[in-house]
Amino acid sequence: MKSITILGGGIAGLTTAIALRRIGIASTVFEAAPEIRPVGAGLGLGANAIQAFKALGLRDELVARGRALNALSILDARGKVISRTQSASSTGNDTYAIHRAELQDLLLSHLAPGTLQLGKRAERITTKDDHVVVHFSDGTERPTGHVIAADGIGSMIRRSLVPGSEPRYAGYTCWRGVVDAPDLPLHEAVEIWGTRGRIGVVPLTHDRIYWFATITGPPKDAHLASYTVKDLQAHFGNYHDPVRSVLSRATDAGLIHGDIHDLDPLPHYAFGRVLLIGDAAHGTTPNLGQGACQAIEDAVVLAHMVQAHSDPQQAFVAFERARMERTRWITRTSRRIGVVAEWKNPVLTMLRDTLFRLMPPSVNQRQMNKVLNVRLEALPEIPSHGPGSFRS
Repeated sequence: MKSITILGGGIAGLTTAIALRRIGIASTVFEAAPEIRPVGAGLGLGANAIQAFKALGLRDELVARGRALNALSILDARGKVISRTQSASSTGNDTYAIHRAELQDLLLSHLAPGTLQLGKRAERITTKDDHVVVHFSDGTERPTGHVIAADGIGSMIRRSLVPGSEPRYAGYTCWRGVVDAPDLPLHEAVEIWGTRGRIGVVPLTHDRIYWFATITGPPKDAHLASYTVKDLQAHFGNYHDPVRSVLSRATDAGLIHGDIHDLDPLPHYAFGRVLLIGDAAHGTTPNLGQGACQAIEDAVVLAHMVQAHSDPQQAFVAFERARMERTRWITRTSRRIGVVAEWKNPVLTMLRDTLFRLMPPSVNQRQMNKVLNVRLEALPEIPSHGPGSFRS
């Protein structure tokens, strides 16, 4: 039995199904939600993700739906520049911002009919000698040759394979939203770091702006969870524009809130016939803007490994070797940035901002290049070898 089952219909799962289909391998994606709704806010797709979409033959479609970003500027609460980093890479790809719903729609449009099965929440798996059985919450089961677990940072599959691998709280909570702002011309992503928290604003297409705000606090804090837009306006009231202008347009109806978590790096992603990918494998804080990007990279790298190995389990191990060092570095670096960015002590923040300003721009650019500069070979289009199966 060489069938392949993908658990999770998010960015990681959908992109993996597309990548496998491109090399002639059909799959079935099981998603817990009963319907796919256009939810979420914005996200950034770095030049590395754009390179991955190029490998999938989807770069032009992605670029048509996204908004190119020239740079990322970090400012203090008064609007003075702390650092500025160019977003382009040596691969010739820029960074783009896109609404999550539009990215989701693009991915869904490239799935083969019947690939996605909704309302199917995987609760556990049972591994046999020659196959895996997926047990769903509705009481049904699916025997399958191999499982790719793309079920997010709260993955039940990962928890069963790596006991104790619970998401770890990063120390701050986050609000997100999208506003219409045709009178606020922005051409780059901007983050404002202050003692009361961070605010980020990112231009999207159609005169929209994606914004996010973070505040340090205890996990699952009921007081912070009850914040409305009015509370955020008061909390960040002394921050310079465009913060006030963006928050003045926000509404409670469009407010998305959640604590920020990541994963302590795992010892393995490959477990015989089961592979963890995306946030299920290496969930990261958003400080490098790499959560979705690394999931998209995963999909392309996995497809290349499957092409190179006749045994899927060998492909899974090769994927782990190829991805472990990079994803660990991304997770650890992003967490460190979040700690420093969330400092509240005025003396420490002043020292931090001064050191950042004294740092040669080349230092920031080198770190950004390490994130963005990847080379992913194009995946050749190969006719499918049948529904839900690896080629024989």
